[in-house]
Amino acid sequence: MQMFNKVVKSFQWGQNTVRMETGEIARQASGAVLVDMDDTVVLATVVGAKKAKAGQDFFPLTVDYLEKTYAAGKIPGGFFKREGRPSENETLTSRLIDRPIRPLFPEGFYNEVQVVVQVVSLNPEVPADIPALIGASAALAISGLPFNGPVGAARVAYVDSQYVLNPSREQIAKSKLDLVVAGTEQAVLMVESEAQELPEDVMLGAVVFGHEQMQTAINAIHDLVRDGGKPEWDWAPAAKNDALIAQVSELAEGSLRTAYQTREKQARTQQLRTVSTDVIAKLGEAAAAKGEAAPDDIEVGNILFDLEAKIVRSQILAGEPRIDGRDTRTVRPITIRTGVLPRAHGSALFTRGETQALVVATLGTKSDEQIIDALQGEYRDRFMLHYNFPPFSTGETGRVGSPKRREIGHGRLAKRALVACLPGADDFGYTVRVVSEITESNGSSSMASVCGGSLAMMDAGVPMTSPVAGIAMGLILDGNKFAVLTDILGDEDHLGDMDFKVAGTSNGVTALQMDIKIQGITKEIMQVALAQAKEGRLHILEKMTEAQSGVRTELSEFAPRMVTIKINPEKIRDVIGKGGSVIRALTEETGTSIDISDDGVVTIASPSAEGIAEAKRRIELITVEVEVGQVYDGTVLKLLEFGAIVSVLPGKDGLLHISEIANERIKDINEYVKEGQAVRVKVIQQDDKGRLRLSHKALTDEEKQGGPLLVKREGDAQ
Repeated sequence: MQMFNKVVKSFQWGQNTVRMETGEIARQASGAVLVDMDDTVVLATVVGAKKAKAGQDFFPLTVDYLEKTYAAGKIPGGFFKREGRPSENETLTSRLIDRPIRPLFPEGFYNEVQVVVQVVSLNPEVPADIPALIGASAALAISGLPFNGPVGAARVAYVDSQYVLNPSREQIAKSKLDLVVAGTEQAVLMVESEAQELPEDVMLGAVVFGHEQMQTAINAIHDLVRDGGKPEWDWAPAAKNDALIAQVSELAEGSLRTAYQTREKQARTQQLRTVSTDVIAKLGEAAAAKGEAAPDDIEVGNILFDLEAKIVRSQILAGEPRIDGRDTRTVRPITIRTGVLPRAHGSALFTRGETQALVVATLGTKSDEQIIDALQGEYRDRFMLHYNFPPFSTGETGRVGSPKRREIGHGRLAKRALVACLPGADDFGYTVRVVSEITESNGSSSMASVCGGSLAMMDAGVPMTSPVAGIAMGLILDGNKFAVLTDILGDEDHLGDMDFKVAGTSNGVTALQMDIKIQGITKEIMQVALAQAKEGRLHILEKMTEAQSGVRTELSEFAPRMVTIKINPEKIRDVIGKGGSVIRALTEETGTSIDISDDGVVTIASPSAEGIAEAKRRIELITVEVEVGQVYDGTVLKLLEFGAIVSVLPGKDGLLHISEIANERIKDINEYVKEGQAVRVKVIQQDDKGRLRLSHKALTDEEKQGGPLLVKREGDAQ
């Protein structure tokens, strides 16, 4: 009897060979697939609970992407020497996998499902996120769970005006675009990208190109399912209770329509809660009068949600005003204030309707850069953006503490949007940290963070190449009728079919994120959405320019000043000193921060201009080259029988021979010199080992003027 029923499928994909196999590893999982993409290997597993928990009213899907350090031939750091909590990249990749697969589970499927993807081998040139997404899709497809996949995924770069499928890390570094697209055979479901101010048609072309190319992966998954798939689950959605739906509609529709005429979010939310409470109470009374059990609250809540969606969607498609009274193309009122925090280096308060972000920029030195110990190797990041979404921003109570997955994801999107317009390290040597505090939220807080982040950095004096703005678009699609919504509200995001975020400058797009809840979004619809988003983005940029016309020319008085000088790399050890003694004394005595790169670039930073000037002067003294023929005022360090050791510069000592002190013959050096004495000398020779010969008698009359000279001291000889 054969122990393993192993099924293997391979396909060529761009410049990579992909191998998928199932049937040997993790056989007790509902589905398990090992994906090998040119030595980057991931193990994707899926387990689904056979029954939903009692009272479950949502789909409990969990996706965990885990990077094992052994995959890169490393042992974890720290005391415990094992993998700890997920890194930011692991969290972001978990979200990347979750977003396209979640909408493909059928409505009403509430069984718990867990997807675990582990990176077990890593080729540094082949990122693991695409094989991870394909592996998760394949594992779901073979598991038999009710899943309307499979999903394909592709990374697209744009190099030399050509699209590149699944580029290497080296190609990504040269590319003007890094875009990940995922979808089914028929439709795109998810896009995540950053770009260097590319036009909308190039962005759309990349999405279409990626969707076309991913069909190869989808076909391979179909082949794997045909030969290695498990029987489909015997699951069917619960039958609709038409009588209850009719009852709820009769009781609630009029009140819901009235509630959705209320423009202010908190008042509208309270009205909707009241409608729900009243409907549940009336249904309970009616059931009690008949001697029947009251309808399930969760079922009633789901019917009310569907009814709300129907009302809002039909009103928009009929051309009626949106929830807050706007038409489909209008951006909410915008107010902007910069310099709101007196001691922050740069700050901005960006308010768009009922969404508000207080964004703060802080400037630091190279020592403040984030050191990231990634699986493919350690690197440093000089730009950080952190997004915080406290519960009070939506008028709720909740946990406050370490960032949740959503906060990490929104922060990364805002960072992607802004990074293309940051100055290079050679032009602006500061490390920059931007923090976005969401103080009010009613849709598109991540895009408010982009706008506020751009304004805060300009207020801090960061010489951005262009201001950046972001906008969130929505979509209502019903058959052949559709409406694209500019600057969506939270309710429109919740009740609509698409969340489409676009950020960029007046020149082009810098970030694009798209999540689609349904199939059927066409290229034409995406084209309309991108064009409408550009219109909205340019409007917001105009408002931002009115509030902050350009980059502030003077840094905040509380921000560190920075000076860069170049020294001979061979002198680095002199500046650092034995055990760091010299540089430690420099920083402590001048109140500065000093960073020295291997190529001899020294960066001195401090809020005090005087401290910087003093540190610069002392470093120049340490590193200056002694020149033959030059005159120096030195200090006698040590007396010898045949002369004296004189320090002419910090760390630069030379021999003043007894014969070079005076023109007459000297019997006892103590007649002329004592330790600690100041003396003016001329460098007359430097040998091939760098040793200096000094002379006092070689000074000309002009060179002697104003300097400490040596004269014979009568009766002072010892």
